[in-house]
Amino acid sequence: MMERDERPRMSSLYRMQFEATQDHWVLLYPEGMVRLNLPAAEILQRCDGQRTVDEIVAELEAAFEQASLHEDVIGFLCQARERGWLQ
Repeated sequence: MMERDERPRMSSLYRMQFEATQDHWVLLYPEGMVRLNLPAAEILQRCDGQRTVDEIVAELEAAFEQASLHEDVIGFLCQARERGWLQ
């Protein structure tokens, strides 16, 4: 489980970039690439080690004018950490 005051950060093994030819954000790593959907890209862009989980959720709720994103964001962050995308 990820705590609300944790400050998730992308692993140094991964790098996000926008691939214009695919019109998608991708996560690059030595063995390949993961194509990200828009919600995943929006969350991972905010995982800079500075923002807390609560701050990330608040930014996303404001940006998309949608409330109650906390559980969805936490769920994604837990999966991302299990996959090694986050430190």
